[in-house]
Amino acid sequence: MTPNAASPSSGPSGPSRRSFLASTAVATAAVAGGMPLLAACGGSDGGSREGTTSGKAADKLLPAYVASTVAKPDLPSKNGSAAGFTGKVDLAALATSVPDKLGTGAPFKIMSPFWGSPPKAGCAYYTALDAAAGTKVTWQNQDGNTYGQKLGAVLASSSIPDMVVVPSWELVGKISNAVTAKFMDLGPYLAGDKVKKYPNLAAIPSDAWRMGIFGGALRGIPMPSATASWIVPYYRKDIFDKKGYTVPESPDEFLSWAKDATSAKAKVWACGDMNWTAWNIFGVRGSGPIGWSIDDGKLTYRIEQPEYLEALEWTRKLFDAGVVHPDDKARSGDAGQRFTAGQILVFNSDMSAWYGKTAEQAASQPDFAIEGMDIFGADGGNPTLYAAQPAGIWSMIRKGASKTTIENALAAADFAAAPYGTKERMLVDYGVEGTHYTVKDGVPVKTDQGNSEVINAWVMLAAPAAYYAHPDYPDVARKQVEWQQRMGAFMKKTSTYGMNIVEPTRYANLSSQFEQLEIDYVRGNRKLSDVQAAISTWKSSGGDKLRDWYKQLIDKNGSGN
Repeated sequence: MTPNAASPSSGPSGPSRRSFLASTAVATAAVAGGMPLLAACGGSDGGSREGTTSGKAADKLLPAYVASTVAKPDLPSKNGSAAGFTGKVDLAALATSVPDKLGTGAPFKIMSPFWGSPPKAGCAYYTALDAAAGTKVTWQNQDGNTYGQKLGAVLASSSIPDMVVVPSWELVGKISNAVTAKFMDLGPYLAGDKVKKYPNLAAIPSDAWRMGIFGGALRGIPMPSATASWIVPYYRKDIFDKKGYTVPESPDEFLSWAKDATSAKAKVWACGDMNWTAWNIFGVRGSGPIGWSIDDGKLTYRIEQPEYLEALEWTRKLFDAGVVHPDDKARSGDAGQRFTAGQILVFNSDMSAWYGKTAEQAASQPDFAIEGMDIFGADGGNPTLYAAQPAGIWSMIRKGASKTTIENALAAADFAAAPYGTKERMLVDYGVEGTHYTVKDGVPVKTDQGNSEVINAWVMLAAPAAYYAHPDYPDVARKQVEWQQRMGAFMKKTSTYGMNIVEPTRYANLSSQFEQLEIDYVRGNRKLSDVQAAISTWKSSGGDKLRDWYKQLIDKNGSGN
């Protein structure tokens, strides 16, 4: 069984902030307007829609936590990692996590982002899931790459689907306000012991649920994330071994190796755009609310960290040295394909690429070997890595939905959150045996129909605590978890960790220019003085006032670290 999260690809223009945030839940960017929402105020339907709710005020809103005992992982979570299952599962002896159908068969509609070509309504996969969960879902799948536009339009209208999947990276502009205004408080159905009606939802960690609090009420059913989640610098181990390369352990070693490994004549370049790994090497915080933290007694944003410019300068050195593939410089094509073709030997991607590339290349390149390079620090020592938020995608139910609709939507979410080692998880991840997968040597293998239908839908409604399990490549699951555990030993939390923060609308576009500026600077198209000027403008045009707003919020709600 595979991890329970869809991973949007980087797309034709190369790595994008949105695609990486999609699969790692690095940011919980959200914007609205006014003064901080204090922990003691902000009801389910009134009061300010911005700020955060944390501490004891948040605890009162959360579902009771009841851990699942269905399956014991071979590699338990440690240092913020996902859990890992590396043994084969007896498919004939799968446990049952939903003994009684919680759905009544009443119809309801779900809108969700979808990457790829959605299956047709009434397909075998949708039919089987509805039959098992007791639901009748009409899926309104929307292109994940342009989902924000559709989400904004739908939330601004008077016709909202019964259930809507809301990713954190789309919480910008008016969408944040709309989340509080248009989606219901689930507390009457899930808070405290009420959640025990839905045991799989009860087994979702409390930190993930806490991220589902919007406007002082529990509105989002979360997809939990491992907090030790970072972009992985992958390298071609097979080529490294063949060439006798030593894996670099410092920025200087990486640049030196990259120059040796690059041969434009042979059409081999050392790497793609390494900016995302550079943030981690130099200890730069993520963007959005999680980018704020108190270090050495001073509250700063990521672009104010000295390490911010250092990371950009190192990335620029790679471009200047000609070790980055020309298509990565032009931001065209697919870096992942260049990696598997051997045109680049190192590339950034999310954790899902470890399994995805291994499985993809198994038949055509039997010697292909992908490994995750350990992240080193700026001086070659240990890195400083900032914890990802414990959830970044939610499913929400519209205000005004009938009790029947609410209960059927919760039944669907509970089914989707089934833990590894259960019949429900097997059905969600693989579909129907004989139709969507076959069993070979005790391992489920998807058919063509499975690959076209069993994707991107039910997994978006909810998920169990983060885990990795690949029965066909169990060693990959082990490597994924062990990498997170090694890197998690160097993890620290920002002052805004675990808080779902909604910033005032007047600051909505304050940082919007930095992504393009970073892209241009590392490619030599802008000067360092341009970046420094942008930081000064950011401060004077609202950054310093936003800092005061965050100071007030942290003073009232406490620090996440």
